[in-house]
Amino acid sequence: MRNVVVLVALLSACITTSLKAQSLLTNLQFINNNNQLALNYSSIKSAGNYTSINNTSEAKTPAEDIIEPIERLSPLQIKYAMMLDVELESLNNSILYLYINEWFGTKYRMGGTTKKGIDCSAFTGNLLSSVYSFCMPRTAREQYKICENINKDELMAGDLVFFNTRGGVSHVGVYLTNNRFVHSSSSQGVVISNLDDSYYSKKFIGGGRVNQ
Repeated sequence: MRNVVVLVALLSACITTSLKAQSLLTNLQFINNNNQLALNYSSIKSAGNYTSINNTSEAKTPAEDIIEPIERLSPLQIKYAMMLDVELESLNNSILYLYINEWFGTKYRMGGTTKKGIDCSAFTGNLLSSVYSFCMPRTAREQYKICENINKDELMAGDLVFFNTRGGVSHVGVYLTNNRFVHSSSSQGVVISNLDDSYYSKKFIGGGRVNQ
């Protein structure tokens, strides 16, 4: 019961704030298991039943006003909203983030196409095929050629982002939102990075939109 009261107090204190993922970090309990985050709903639901347990009123408590929309969100949305620093409700393409979650952390392997190792263009090609049903060429350079060139400020989720890492078009990722993109990095494997990071901002060639 003490934990319930503490949780209600924390949630009530945040009622005037936006549902940004970072502000929820101190109010939610997560279980981290090999990059899989699960929301611990037990204590939240207990807090949500606080009014009915005490039978004081049928009106919703401030905590319930936050809890109800949270319960409609998946742990996956919360996980990636935190990583991308965006509103929880903005991540409405569940297929995209399920795909990313499935491959997240897969190591990089030149020429690789499987969970044992995958390179950047194989990853983007597989993602666009699985999520958007786009048929893509195999290499980053070939993918660049078939895309409509777009500026950085025009990027939308599902667009490609191209980089010159070792001469010409030599690296590619898939844009998500808020300047973040997912890609198979040679140093980190499948990861989400920021276009504004000094390394990627210097190497950035441009965006590409697939029109199929």
